[in-house]
Amino acid sequence: MAKHKVHYEFPMHCLSEILYEYLATAEGLSEWFADEVTEKGDDFFFSWGGGPAEKATLIRYKPEGFVRFRWEEDEGTKNFFEMTIVIDDITEDLALNITDFCEDGDEDENAMYWENLIENLRIKLGAA
Repeated sequence: MAKHKVHYEFPMHCLSEILYEYLATAEGLSEWFADEVTEKGDDFFFSWGGGPAEKATLIRYKPEGFVRFRWEEDEGTKNFFEMTIVIDDITEDLALNITDFCEDGDEDENAMYWENLIENLRIKLGAA
């Protein structure tokens, strides 16, 4: 079944430099995204609850700007998930924008998944 693109925006109250470390490193991602994350070059291996690792490849990034990963199951497609740090030019408010792909009918579940992850991230950052 084909997936379609979804976007989410989460206001964050932290420094962009610190936030980027939580998005782009195995150590940072293991604090909030998965139980365990290991990194081998551009390949990241995520595991939850002691289960088998799922591979995602870092396909694009900009230091202190964004990271884009593609799950192994999505290789050969245009599907990815991206986490982008956005700073408002006027207010200097910081937001984390998420771009993901999900199947039709899974939009609410996908949104809740990201909301829970970002709440975990905010707690780790002391920005809840």
